[in-house]
Amino acid sequence: MSDTKAPDYKSAFGQLEKMLDEYLGKKAPAMPENAKETLAAFGPYISIISIVIALPAITAILGLGSILSFMGPLAGVPYMSFGFGYYIGLIGIIVSVVFNGLAIPGLFKRTMGAWRFMYYATLASFVGSVIQGSITSALLGGLIGMYVLFQLKSKYK
Repeated sequence: MSDTKAPDYKSAFGQLEKMLDEYLGKKAPAMPENAKETLAAFGPYISIISIVIALPAITAILGLGSILSFMGPLAGVPYMSFGFGYYIGLIGIIVSVVFNGLAIPGLFKRTMGAWRFMYYATLASFVGSVIQGSITSALLGGLIGMYVLFQLKSKYK
């Protein structure tokens, strides 16, 4: 019998959070306090809007997107690009939307649990974009999203 332990994902996410907090929360140039307060105040509404915007992707993953699949080429997306990575990436979007939805009540109360849900949502979105092959947008979006998130961390208790 092997005595190898299963990976401790909670610890890994905690270590990643500490590292990102150090570089994006403490060492990076700080946002002005009034900008932090404004973003924290509007955070729940921004989250709600992002969920509404992501609803078409969710319908696509549920199979309802085939109704609108003819629109892909009109937007410059050829039919061939709807492969395995596309659908795995959409799962990342769904996970992100679920975490955003779970965060909304706590965002109004500014709880640390809500902040952590937003952290997981940002990670899921990043992973989904990487799997889809959108490396540049994943890096830019992930970096900007994490910077804002870690700058706002002090506003949540």
